[in-house]
Amino acid sequence: MKKAILRTFSALAIMSVVAVSISSCGNKKADVGDKTVMMPVDTTGLAAFQAYKAQQNQNAVASTYKPVKTTATKTSSGTKAVKSQSGSMSTSTEYPAKAKPKGWSKAAKGAVIGAGSGAVIGAVVNKRNRAVGAAIGGVAGGAVGYGVGRHMDKKDGRY
Repeated sequence: MKKAILRTFSALAIMSVVAVSISSCGNKKADVGDKTVMMPVDTTGLAAFQAYKAQQNQNAVASTYKPVKTTATKTSSGTKAVKSQSGSMSTSTEYPAKAKPKGWSKAAKGAVIGAGSGAVIGAVVNKRNRAVGAAIGGVAGGAVGYGVGRHMDKKDGRY
């Protein structure tokens, strides 16, 4: 009897929570005849940011684009307009991409060598359970090897 009441109460509680959450999440639309339509308030300054970005884009275009100059030249049959360009349309300076070093980094090599040698040493030292010794030695050796290799990479300028 208690279980049946508890199940019924639980089901009613869940249904009422779902009904309340659905009814509270709905957006109320303004009436057609209502003169006071609430507009969302810009609390994060998005409109000001967008205006700033538009102004920056205009300034960038204006500084990189130079208008085409026209000059008039006289010919035997009349005047002729000649267009001459004095600027370029380049909008940004691009630098060549750095060549990525190929191959393994010294950090990766150090981690692999350290893990291998640490596993061997750990298995030799721990005579009762060689697998546990190898696992612990491998993790410790890999960490030390990675640290040494990372230091060497930083010295060489890889990172």
